[in-house]
Amino acid sequence: MCFIYSHLHGTTGQGAERTRGHLAPAPGITVRAPRILRAVLWGVALLLGAGNASAAAAAATALKPGTVACFDGYVNLTEARNQAELRAANNMLWIDSLPQDDRTQAYEALRRGEVKMQRLETRGNGEKIQCHGGLIHHWTGAVFISGAKLPDVVRVLQDYGHHAQYYSPDVEQSKIESREDDHFRVFLRFRRHKVITVVLNTHHDVRYFRVSDTRAHSRSSAMRIAEVENPGKSNEREKAPFDDGGYLWRMETWWRMEERDGGVYVQSEVVSLTRDIPAGLGWLIGPFVTSIPRETLTFTLEATRKAVQNGE
Repeated sequence: MCFIYSHLHGTTGQGAERTRGHLAPAPGITVRAPRILRAVLWGVALLLGAGNASAAAAAATALKPGTVACFDGYVNLTEARNQAELRAANNMLWIDSLPQDDRTQAYEALRRGEVKMQRLETRGNGEKIQCHGGLIHHWTGAVFISGAKLPDVVRVLQDYGHHAQYYSPDVEQSKIESREDDHFRVFLRFRRHKVITVVLNTHHDVRYFRVSDTRAHSRSSAMRIAEVENPGKSNEREKAPFDDGGYLWRMETWWRMEERDGGVYVQSEVVSLTRDIPAGLGWLIGPFVTSIPRETLTFTLEATRKAVQNGE
């Protein structure tokens, strides 16, 4: 499990396209450093709902039905692509779709202990999917756990009662609410600090699928996400969806595991939804927002490897 916000090469599966890209400051704009700092602080506060937001600003932050429907459509297409890849059984990791030389170098990097990351983009009928009022973040990453066996990895991932230990400080509290074989309902409290601290209570539905003695995968959906106000204090409360900062509205996760080459390759793919970036500040706030999912997913994969190698 991981707390996420959001290079792709070629096309994988049906209805999905991957593209490379990066954000850069808009050309021709010259701003003095103090103005940039003020803009960043103001933009972050606006983006995350901090401070004394006006009623109009709060309304603009609210999650709208159309945004949810758009995100659900995006997730359905992503799910279809994942299922197609799993049925084909020849592209277990995203790096398997790379050209031969790039694929060889990527596997060598994984076996050296690196984490390989890629930003993804699912498209509908070849068209970019834009959810008005919201921002979709889509990342995947892979790691190699040398000397591990598939059951070792599955055991750590399913040990939700200790995820607050394995994934601290991103996961502050964790517990299994119910379990039936490989079907879990779990609670995770996420804490994320970057300029400000945001705490979220989240409830997830997770299913694991064991394909063979060497392959497994899982599918997780966040059924409920609530931002916590005054966490750990006597007046702690969960904010209503229309009253939160839009820090994380939705999160969908796909894990894949394959044992070979003297260890286990582990891949996690996450699609999440946050509030949109305020108009006119995309060039400034965009890099701040999009760094969160990559950093968190990298941490999650590294923490998973550490927990497995420590025999936890």
